[in-house]
Amino acid sequence: MRSNRPILAALLGCGLLLSGTTLARDTGPAAPAHRYFHVQLGGAETQPVSGRLLLFAQDAKSAEAQAAEDKDAGGKVDEVDTSPFFPTRTAVAAREVGRLVPGQVVDIDTDHLAFPQGWSQLPPGDYYVQAVLDVNHDYNYGGRGAGDLVSPVVKVHLPTAEIPGLSLDRTLPARDPWQLGHRATPAMQAALPAARAHARDIDFTSPALTAFWGRPVHMRGRVLLPPDYDAKAKATYPVVYYTQGFGGNNDRVIGSLVNVYAAMAKGEMPPMIWVFLDESSPTGTHEFADSVNNGPWGMALTTELIPQLEKTYRMDAKPSGRFLQGHSSGGWATLWLQTRYPEIFGGTWSTSPDPSDFHDFTGVDLYAPHANVYRRPDGTPYPLVRDKGKVLATFQQFAQLERVFGPYGGQLASFEWVFSPRGKDGRPEPMFDRDTGDVDPAVVDYWRDHYDIAYRLQHHWPELKPYLDGKIHLYVGTADTFYLDGAAHRLKAVLDGLHAKSDIRFIPDRTHFDLYRIGEDRNGLLKQISWAMYAVARPHSKLKPVGAASP
Repeated sequence: MRSNRPILAALLGCGLLLSGTTLARDTGPAAPAHRYFHVQLGGAETQPVSGRLLLFAQDAKSAEAQAAEDKDAGGKVDEVDTSPFFPTRTAVAAREVGRLVPGQVVDIDTDHLAFPQGWSQLPPGDYYVQAVLDVNHDYNYGGRGAGDLVSPVVKVHLPTAEIPGLSLDRTLPARDPWQLGHRATPAMQAALPAARAHARDIDFTSPALTAFWGRPVHMRGRVLLPPDYDAKAKATYPVVYYTQGFGGNNDRVIGSLVNVYAAMAKGEMPPMIWVFLDESSPTGTHEFADSVNNGPWGMALTTELIPQLEKTYRMDAKPSGRFLQGHSSGGWATLWLQTRYPEIFGGTWSTSPDPSDFHDFTGVDLYAPHANVYRRPDGTPYPLVRDKGKVLATFQQFAQLERVFGPYGGQLASFEWVFSPRGKDGRPEPMFDRDTGDVDPAVVDYWRDHYDIAYRLQHHWPELKPYLDGKIHLYVGTADTFYLDGAAHRLKAVLDGLHAKSDIRFIPDRTHFDLYRIGEDRNGLLKQISWAMYAVARPHSKLKPVGAASP
């Protein structure tokens, strides 16, 4: 993906509005004029800023209805944002801002780089509009966050003969990640102090990644020690390396960390050391893959960080005591690490992993002749997001909304930063054309040879079998939100064809987001997984779970 930067007319730089219509050729309707907004850096700022300027507009009735349902909003429209799960509900426009000084006004052309279409095509009516300056260029990954500048929400009637104005008056503050918020359960709040006392930060400067990038690169995460951990004792603990899904980071993992500690304290999970790895990066998720674009993250983890952690904490320093668990993009990462470094780890329990067989890339066969990720051969659109059978977003909507937010950091661009060869411009080669959806077969060939897990297993099973047989465990819902059950079926077929020992389970009617729920327990599956790991590490242990967490 490449950044499209708007070129504004000189008259707009002077604050003048272009004509409302342009003449058509001979006959036909007049083409609508482009719509512009003035955006000013508020006077409270004292330093120049830069970033990606984003403008959001939502139909007033829709926004008011949404605010009425949101308990946090209290019925007031105080934020206008978008969601990949409802991509067409909000119109978004963008432009790059290289330098904006306090009091300066810039114009944003809401037809130049916009989704789902130029704003001149919006139905006439009232809209709530808000401007955001994404100073870190990370909106594609985590949305608005600390340091971003936002304007108040303004109600505007569109179209209008004037150029509406917005002022970036507020800087979003940093949030204490240990403040769980009102959505945390009473059990989580009660466990928080002890969990925090048993957590240790990871901030490791990787020699290999530093050499690759030519600057210090830090590997971050959090180590969670079990309740009975005694640094002076000689006993060691099995270790779970937990990787997060797309959008996760070192702060957003706190809820999971607290839940794991609470379960260990109650005896619902066995005593183990959990290492919550942060796989976020400016380009999206690096997924601990060795990549020509992101660098040698897998090598850095297995040869640098893990040995360092094993020197610092009382960890089992052998494969039978090292396990992998992750969900979504984190599920792909753990599946990749297990198959790429099978002699290091004792097993992966991957949940809803990103596609492990590129014959089914969220429903698209990337290897098909003339493959297109937007449309099937019959012209119908490929869906990408669903909920209980209802399509919420297509592949094309997802990709083109991501493009408006910026050229990197989004889920689809993240795949390219991990899987693609490097282009002549220093960026990864795009796997598909963002305008047409056409797949580049040469890029896909590279993806297959380097990162298609099913392909790797098929072609290297004789040498992998002694280290890998019986170590692959995968869980996915049959109603997975992103259609990831399709690739899992293909992976299972490959492993079955190799007569490999594996455990791949399809949980009826579960989605991407409720897969772990068993009865009323939102983390029931994770508890079962932890006991399965513990049985490998401590096969003769008489320790049993409290409650119904047995695998």
